[in-house]
This record gives sequence, structure tokens and C-alpha cells, in this order.
Amino acid sequence: MSNIVFVTGGAKSGKSAFAESLCIERNDKTGYIATSIPFDDEMKEKVRLHKERRPSNWTTYEIYEDVFKIIENVSKECDTVMLDCITLMVNNLMFKYDMNPQDLSNEELEKMDEYIFNQFEKLIEEIRNTDLYFVFVTNEIGMGVVPANKLSRIYANTAGKINQYVASHSDDVYLVISGIPVKIK
Repeated sequence: MSNIVFVTGGAKSGKSAFAESLCIERNDKTGYIATSIPFDDEMKEKVRLHKERRPSNWTTYEIYEDVFKIIENVSKECDTVMLDCITLMVNNLMFKYDMNPQDLSNEELEKMDEYIFNQFEKLIEEIRNTDLYFVFVTNEIGMGVVPANKLSRIYANTAGKINQYVASHSDDVYLVISGIPVKIK
């Protein structure tokens, strides 16, 4: 039976390092699902630092769409999986079709939300069909003020709904604050 762990926190809170420590404690057969697209020097440096910190024997899968399609095969190679991170995955899915979400009608926004939600619904389903210890990492972006611009509000709303969904289907939930993990579920 699978075990899903949800790790959330602010930017640079230590959530990835904590999630990595959970995986390291489990075993050496860990898969790392990287959902970012390093599009600028800052992101390239962040990816480099994350790679440097991870154990070299981890298997990396660079994918942000249809992640659910690889879970069965990943579960044959790995016992533990870490997905880092949900919010980058949501961002990449939002901009996948080279569209500007702030220019979409309400109906088109609903379709986009449904598409993104279905990606996570299918992913949770696939994980539950395995014996994986699966750790999701995400940013808790909803703890600040309501964003001033429409695009940021759309993103915060979509990411917030996805975070709630994944957390509600997780066995354990942690909030990492200033490098200190607090178990909340």
C-alpha cells in the first residue's frame, strides 16, 4: 500500500531538504521527479544546487505533464519517489499551450483548471495503485496578501486548489517553517 507525504512551506523554507531527508531515511531506491523548466540563469543555478544536494544514486525523471503515465514503471525501479514541486508543475501546465491565462474567459479558465486538476487526480490514483512512499513538495503561496494582478490571482487560486486536493489525499502533511518541519496531519 502506498504512503503519500505532502511537504509545504514558503520559498527557501527548507522544504526540499526536509523532503529529501524523508526519502533518504527510507531507502536507496529513490526516484526524483523534477517538474521545473530551467528557463533562466537563476533557475538553472537552483536546479544545479538541488542536483548537487541529492544523492547521486537517485534516478531523475524530468517531466511536468502526464506524470501519472510513468508511475507504474517508476514503481518497478524505485521504492520511494519525491516530486519537486507541485507549484512549478501547475505553472508549467498553465502556460503549456503558449497562452496567457489572464486573457482567458471564465469558461476557458474552468477548462484549464479542470485539465490541471485531472493531471493530479490521475497521479494520485496511479500512486495509490502502487506500494510507493511518495513525497510531494509544494510552495504554500496562499499565506500572503491577495495578489494585485489577475495572472497572479489565477495562479494562486489554481495552485491553492491543487495543494488542498493533494494534501487531503495524503497520509502525512508537513509545513516547513525556517527549516523546521511541523507535522500537521
